[in-house]
Amino acid sequence: MILIPTYNTVVLPGSKIYFRKDYLQEAGVDKISVGEKVTFLYLREPKDKDITMEDIYPIAVAGQVLSVDDEGGANLEAFNRINVEYIDFDTQNVIGVQRPEIDDLDPNDANAMLVGLRDELLSYVTKFQWGLMARGYVLAWKNMNEVMVGLSPFMNITPEEKYAVLSEDSTKARAELIAQYAREFMAINEVSEEAKQAQKELHEKAYREDAIKKQINFLQKALDEMHPENISEVRKFEEKIENSGMNEVARKEADNVLNRMKQEGKDSHEYGLLYNYLDFVTSLHWKKEEPKDIELDNAMEVLDREHYGLKKVKKRIIEQLAVMSLNKKQSGSILLFVGAPGTGKTSIGKSIAEALGREYVRISLGGVRDEADIRGHRRTYIGAMPGRIMDGMKKAGTSNPVMVLDEIDKLASSYNGDPASALLEVLDPEQNNTFTDHYMNVPYDLSDVLFVCTANSLDTIPGPLLDRMEVIRFTGYTALEKFSIAKDHLIPKAKKKAGISEDNLIIEDETIKALINGYTMEAGVRGLKKQISALCRHAAVELVKNNKEILDVKPEDLQEYLDQRPIRHESILEKKQAGVVTGLAWTAVGGEILFIETMLTKGKGKVKITGQLGDVMKESVDIALSLVKNMYPESHEVFENNDIHIHVPAGAVPKDGPSAGITMTTALSSLVNNIPVSPEYAMTGEVSLRGNVMPIGGLPEKLMAAARAGIKKVFIPDENKDDLKEVAEEVLNELEIIPVKRVEDVLSVVLK
Repeated sequence: MILIPTYNTVVLPGSKIYFRKDYLQEAGVDKISVGEKVTFLYLREPKDKDITMEDIYPIAVAGQVLSVDDEGGANLEAFNRINVEYIDFDTQNVIGVQRPEIDDLDPNDANAMLVGLRDELLSYVTKFQWGLMARGYVLAWKNMNEVMVGLSPFMNITPEEKYAVLSEDSTKARAELIAQYAREFMAINEVSEEAKQAQKELHEKAYREDAIKKQINFLQKALDEMHPENISEVRKFEEKIENSGMNEVARKEADNVLNRMKQEGKDSHEYGLLYNYLDFVTSLHWKKEEPKDIELDNAMEVLDREHYGLKKVKKRIIEQLAVMSLNKKQSGSILLFVGAPGTGKTSIGKSIAEALGREYVRISLGGVRDEADIRGHRRTYIGAMPGRIMDGMKKAGTSNPVMVLDEIDKLASSYNGDPASALLEVLDPEQNNTFTDHYMNVPYDLSDVLFVCTANSLDTIPGPLLDRMEVIRFTGYTALEKFSIAKDHLIPKAKKKAGISEDNLIIEDETIKALINGYTMEAGVRGLKKQISALCRHAAVELVKNNKEILDVKPEDLQEYLDQRPIRHESILEKKQAGVVTGLAWTAVGGEILFIETMLTKGKGKVKITGQLGDVMKESVDIALSLVKNMYPESHEVFENNDIHIHVPAGAVPKDGPSAGITMTTALSSLVNNIPVSPEYAMTGEVSLRGNVMPIGGLPEKLMAAARAGIKKVFIPDENKDDLKEVAEEVLNELEIIPVKRVEDVLSVVLK
């Protein structure tokens, strides 16, 4: 007895089946001979070895070997079904009983059913290339059971459905089930074949179309190389879009606009708008730049070469570059340089670009009052243009320039929107990687751009915008720093610009100092640069007109050469006077000293204030009066019988701020007690009604002004002691700084 397990193939009684030698060997049959008895087992799951009773269905089919060919294959015939009770797989003995057949199918009906199904199968196979070979197999089938045996390996039905055919006792019901499965097989395969053919045709069409396009592109490219002057605008944009490296959204939008451009044609009124859009987006640099190694020593050398002083500013810039070097990408805070005009805020941005080896772009925001200047106009408007940010990116020609947003404090808002709010997205590292300009209408990555902003004052910058930036203050230059800048930078550049050689014009050190002290009044060096340029222009006239070879400029020549009188600075008072005290003020162009002048006149206790004082300074006057009245109650008759006039020159200059509180209090105390205050003293600080001296801002600039005016001793709030670190050493060497906590600390010194 030989056991032959099958899985896909269903063996039915009365059928003949052929097994190849390799199949028999996989089933464990090494030798087979004619006439040998066999039992066909139907497996529940595919399995080759260690088959048990649980692996097979309970119905098997008995058969016999009809013949064995030379290659080892065997023809077998199935006789009847068996209800299997037990199988000894070692001896291959089967214990079971024959399962009866219900022969309820008339032979004529069976033959008619077979002929009809066979005709359908023959008609089906003719639709395929393999149909001629399959035709012989179909004609060889003698009954419906053989049809099932032949088709069962290819039917798309479950093993349970195949077993249902084997377990069916009624020959009529079994034949009908076989016919049903055979027709389902033909229908499913026919639909599947149609789908495959349709897919094949679709693929062939796509391949053909792709091949034709490649040939057209190849031929077009060859023509373009032969006649570059005849390349169409559409073709140029196709190549630019292909090579641009745009993101997916931008590429889709550019393709859509290009298709519209093709459809509209050159005669359309929209052609120019579409052309301008494509020209802009393809001019942008979309690809990420590879991070460069940042050499901090080289960066420091560049900063020192181009800018004198500014140690704290340079230190913070080097820190930023070090973070970028470690992260290999743009990271860290957005820097905001705040200081007086001419202190080098904008030019240091250019030096940062040189130190990094990046492109430099400057965008002036002064007077911008339309949101569209930042975000651009929508393309539906006539004359639509991209915003200044994206226009700057186009000019840079790279995705990681150093972009200086100049005069950010001069932004204004109007009915056209708030440009400061539009800048929030630009300067936010969490959002600017998908910045969307209204004109482009696609996201662009600004995360690699190093933004540097400049401002003269923080007062007009909105809070949310200021929060996104780190403030670095430019305190202004001392006289010594201005001297070094003029000698090493400004004069050589001015000579070169005027075409004067080094030997033709000699400007002595004393002349430079006189020029700084007598003809400039600023924290920066912009005015100094203008005066040096004017000096060089006058020298050029002298050298050309009078044929001079050398012109030596002395301090006394400045008024004639510059054609202007020296600027009058407020300086220390020549003599002390009761009621007059020197204060310190911060202005947009640096620090300055001012005098608080008070006077008593006969009257009824009225207070008169002149000098264009703002509301805050007027409140300081009220606080000072209350403090003085409280401190000197014995002088109440002075206040009752006299009017007090308080004046702060110059009268044409508006003044405001809280830092004159201590000066007002001292001046009134000096007036009431008729004790003059020495001119060598100056002071700054806000006062409270409790008599405390409160901290103020702008201390470095105020102390510079005090040193320039010849002041020797300066009172400052005790809480401002830490700000002395920002003051130049040469200024501190000229002044005696006296920190105070209360008004009494000042009065006890100056009213001796």
